[in-house]
Amino acid sequence: MISITDRAASRILLSIGESGATEKNGLRIRVVGGGCSGLQYKLELDVEKKGDKIFEHAGARIYVDRKSYLYINGTTVDWKEGLQATGFHLDNPNVKRTCGCGESFVV
Repeated sequence: MISITDRAASRILLSIGESGATEKNGLRIRVVGGGCSGLQYKLELDVEKKGDKIFEHAGARIYVDRKSYLYINGTTVDWKEGLQATGFHLDNPNVKRTCGCGESFVV
């Protein structure tokens, strides 16, 4: 299960509107190799693909491929704004440690 906060849902819908994408678009979350700890998230607007797991809240959708889902099951997706960082924040209970910059992780 992937949970989506109200703030994240609003920002997904706003991003879709600003990009001119269709209502079939959502936020795709992938886990890819890279970074100093070995894994990192890749987020982009995309449409559903065969085999995706789909999570929805307040009209906003998140698409996750099956392989990535193994790493992020149980994650809460939020939107945070601050002086040091603004963007989507993934609270992933599977992460064992992150790198110093917080851009990559180990599960």
